[in-house]
Amino acid sequence: MATPHPLTTTVSGADVRVRFCPSPTGLPHVGMVRTALYNWAYARHNGGKMVFRIEDTDAARDSEESFRQLVDALTWLEIDWDEGVEVGGPHAPYRQSERHDIYREVIDKLLASGALYESYSTAEEIDARNEANGRAKQLGYDNFDRDLTDEQKQAFRAEGRQPALRLRVPDEDLTYVDLIRGEVTFPAGSFPDFVVVRPNGVPLYTFVNPVDDALMGITHVLRGEDLMPSTARQLSLYAALIDAGVTTFVPRFAHMPLVLGETGTKKLSKRDPQADLFLHRERGFIHEGLLNYLALLGWSIGPDRDVFSLDEFIAAFDIENVNPNPARFDQKKAESINGDHIRMLDVKDFAERTVPYLAAAGLFDEPTHEQLVLAFRAAPLVQERVQLLGDVPGMVGFLFRDEVSYDEDALKGLPANAAEVLDACVAALEPVDDFTPESIQDALSSALVENLELKPRVAYGPPRVAITGRRVSPPLFESMELLGKEESLRRLRGLSAFLAR
Repeated sequence: MATPHPLTTTVSGADVRVRFCPSPTGLPHVGMVRTALYNWAYARHNGGKMVFRIEDTDAARDSEESFRQLVDALTWLEIDWDEGVEVGGPHAPYRQSERHDIYREVIDKLLASGALYESYSTAEEIDARNEANGRAKQLGYDNFDRDLTDEQKQAFRAEGRQPALRLRVPDEDLTYVDLIRGEVTFPAGSFPDFVVVRPNGVPLYTFVNPVDDALMGITHVLRGEDLMPSTARQLSLYAALIDAGVTTFVPRFAHMPLVLGETGTKKLSKRDPQADLFLHRERGFIHEGLLNYLALLGWSIGPDRDVFSLDEFIAAFDIENVNPNPARFDQKKAESINGDHIRMLDVKDFAERTVPYLAAAGLFDEPTHEQLVLAFRAAPLVQERVQLLGDVPGMVGFLFRDEVSYDEDALKGLPANAAEVLDACVAALEPVDDFTPESIQDALSSALVENLELKPRVAYGPPRVAITGRRVSPPLFESMELLGKEESLRRLRGLSAFLAR
């Protein structure tokens, strides 16, 4: 039975070092954020360090705009890092594109140790040899160049060929213990010697990623399950790096479960709306709620409990407790959990977070002092009723507009005697001097429930539509207080006149 590399790290506590190393391509997506979150939580739980590194060797796809969006995403989510881009640290630079001289030194050491060798075979030559030897084409490279003589290499160079560099893969089983999935073995011969440096001298991701981990002392590699097949190559490279004196240990690996789309049948695509981190922010997720939900995509704090603070999450989180089975992104559950976190906010904090959404909805540009006061007074009326900050403008917009726009379904739901009800409201409220929710309720209850003998559900429908334009709104009496007596009476008369047309 194969055994893991004897120099696999056993560190824990403050010596734990993890990394988050995305490529700056496209918009940040929730699968990427879940990876960052688990790494961050594992580092914070152990009192260790998180490194934020950028894998930007693909010049055709990488962009500075995407990098800025990554930083924006982590900043909004309040996922901080101890070393890396924007912060610095002892292993700078933290962009692969700025580390070519470092990679060249490591390549030279591996060439000197014999771990890397020059390979001149073309794809056509490899296919032809496989066919001639009765070897399946999909097996790929046949390790032909392992033992080329100096004369053979010189002959190839004389033809104008430039060599790729391949890693000499151990001819033995490779085993590691996945912190989530248990023992995993890659049988000897399951993959050939692989290219780590292109003929043009540029190292591949399969080389620079583990080399950076080794040089930066990363002890735990926590990443997505889709990267699991590359672990065998990383283990081979680590063995060579140890032999060449580049590092002294092999990190622990953990492969997190896939995040599936709402149907639960396929991986959440970057093109799915649920995958778009900034769309969630735009719709009104708060970072506490979104991170709580993403934490549940593979992990649980306990039976029958879905809502917890980030501090509770950090205290309880251990990567070994992550479930290896795929997790389904459930939009409704995510929004429900976000609503729970909205209700946990201090009302002042909630009010401040609503202001950008009110502005985005066109209720104001730069809010005046009076508009801010109104927003803060309205906040307690809707905090218990919304799941997303983006729901707030629709709930309180009537407070900031001079004219009420009546929803069609609200008008359809009005009783036949709505005009009579509205006229009774006006008559009841005109004499009220102390325009408080209590006095408003007393006056309307007396006029509508007692005098007109209406059930409350029917009685308050017409004034609600008159005041807000909606069937569902913040509490009616408190809303009227915010509008003031004159504006409330104007709106009650306005709907009555509208119905009389």
